[in-house]
Amino acid sequence: QTLINIRPVVAAIKEFFGTSQLSQFMGQNNPLSGLTHKRRLGALGPGGLSRGRAGLEVRDVHPSHYGRMCPIETPEGPNIGLIGSLS
Repeated sequence: QTLINIRPVVAAIKEFFGTSQLSQFMGQNNPLSGLTHKRRLGALGPGGLSRGRAGLEVRDVHPSHYGRMCPIETPEGPNIGLIGSLS
């Protein structure tokens, strides 16, 4: 006899990893690109910032990032400073 119905949990996990804005498809080009993709951090998405509302103070390097986030590896264009990478 089953005490807990796991179907709602499985459905929530599939929905999060399949359709959520917080998850991305990881390309399998090579092991290094996979590692880089796993170490990426973003401030965008539900509950986060939008590209239009993010000011300069959010995009700039903060002193608390020292030794934790790479100040150089960030995309160019509208996502600059909003997507970072671990050191």
